Formats: sequence, C-alpha cells, structure tokens
Amino acid sequence: MNASAGSNSRALETLDRLKALRAIAVVRARDPEEAVAIADALFSAGLKAIELTFTTPEIERAFPEVRRRLGSRLLLGAGTITTLEQLQAAVDAGADFLVSPHLNPVLLKAMLDTDRLAIPGVLTPSEIASALGLGAVVVKLFPASTVGPEHMKALFGPFPGLRVVPTGGITIASAGAWLNAGAVAVGLGGELLPKALRDAGAWDEISANATRLLSDLPK
Repeated sequence: MNASAGSNSRALETLDRLKALRAIAVVRARDPEEAVAIADALFSAGLKAIELTFTTPEIERAFPEVRRRLGSRLLLGAGTITTLEQLQAAVDAGADFLVSPHLNPVLLKAMLDTDRLAIPGVLTPSEIASALGLGAVVVKLFPASTVGPEHMKALFGPFPGLRVVPTGGITIASAGAWLNAGAVAVGLGGELLPKALRDAGAWDEISANATRLLSDLPK
C-alpha cells in the first residue's frame, strides 16, 4: 500500500464525487455473483456509488467483474473492512473508497496510508475526535437510525466542517432528511436491497427502488 496521506488529491476527488452522487448503495450478498447482479441493477437505474461489503463471502472476486462491467463512471467502495487483510484485498481489487463499521486506530491509519478515501465508522463525539485526529476527512455515522439527523446536526457545533456519511437503517423516505441536515451522502442497504427481492432475483424491482431513491433526493 502507498504511504500517502488520507487527504491526498485522489481521496479528496472521491469525496467530491460522493457529494455529487449523494447516495451509496451498501451491498450485502450471498456470493460474488449475486453482488455483481445487484450492482448491475443499481447502476442501470443511475445509482453510481456502490459499496461491496466483506460480509459477502469471497467478495474480492466481485470487484474486478463489477469494474469491468460498469467502468470508471462507477464509484466503487469496499465496506465492512475490519482487518488489515481485508484492507489489502480492497486496495488490490481497485476500490475507490474504504469503509469500516467501527473506529480502530491501527486499521484507520492503514486506510489513510492508501491513496483511497478512508471512511471510518463512528457514533460518539469521542470517536469523531479520535478519527479526525488521526487524519480522517470524512466519517461514517453508524448505526445512524439509532440517533437520527438531530444527533448529526448537534455534532456540527463542536466539529465545524465535519463531513458525515450516515449509514445503518437509512430508508428511501428518510434519506432526504439526512441530506438536508448536512450529510455529505447517505448509505442505504436493507430497504434498497431487501432479502426477499435478492432471493427472488428480482433485479428490476431493485432497479425500481434505486430509481425511487434518486428521484426523492433533494435537488
């Protein structure tokens, strides 16, 4: 991995793209093939920021196939990174941004030493202060639905300029409230990609969910 700062130009360019796209699909699948099919369905509807998570077995195999099929217009993330081995696999697979569900100083430092955008998971002011102190330029508020947009807005007082991507329990209906409250982007998984639709291979319905999400986002 490259020993460059987490706030380098590539990372900041990725952050700018996230701000413009406003929504990230968090994909948890049964296998790499299902993850690829989900990515196809989401991208076809116009959702161009997709995070493939390490909760999917052998997800490393999906990254190059998704990139081959969808190209550079896709902002491709690696999520639920909890180990240094997963981090290295994500970098090797060409992920544009790296997401962890928690704050682990050793892991975050390693994430920041890549040329990718690092997004550590936080919930409390102490965790945010630690993440910023280590060099993070954006944080993932997780699980966001347990605290709500008002919690995030309150954090902007002691942390002016804080960049936040709330994730966890965000719905199509609630995404706009988070963005209007100041989120950089929102991460959605469960409601966007319900298990029943995934099990049925109902890719058209998943595409329709993505279309509905994008049409409801604040302009």
